[in-house]
Amino acid sequence: MLPRSFTEEQAMFRDAYRKFLASEIVPHMETWREQGRVDRSAFEAAGAQGFLMVWPDEQYGGMGDEDFRFEQVIIEETAYARCGDWYNTLHSRLVGPYLTRFGNEEQRQRFLPKAVRGECIMAIAMTEPDAGSDLAGMRTSAVEHQDHWVLNGSKTYISNGINADLVFVA
Repeated sequence: MLPRSFTEEQAMFRDAYRKFLASEIVPHMETWREQGRVDRSAFEAAGAQGFLMVWPDEQYGGMGDEDFRFEQVIIEETAYARCGDWYNTLHSRLVGPYLTRFGNEEQRQRFLPKAVRGECIMAIAMTEPDAGSDLAGMRTSAVEHQDHWVLNGSKTYISNGINADLVFVA
């Protein structure tokens, strides 16, 4: 069972993340909303301070701590600061686990350290014209052909796509 309170380390992490949001994210949110994208520098700044992806193993640049309370701090504080639309948790908790679960070791070595540092921004392409984000109703297909894959289908929205270096297609 997940403990209901934060450890001292997690409380310190929360305080540091609040300060990070106040100085590096909140002052820029209005501009980013107007321009329709978050500057890549936000991801790099979060990565440099260890706020982007906590859970990957140390060999990939993370803390190797899968205690969800660290992510809970990030999710709650980001929402509290009203800046959830900088998509940091989409990068770290929605898309990132696909890389560790379905990527091979070469892909994890190549992309995870950069993703942890905010140098490789990840996105997911799942929304389709007729299915929305209903995974069961999607029509996009991937067919292996010789030494590559052929993708067929349409996506109408790619979460985090405008900044993406690596896109996972559903």
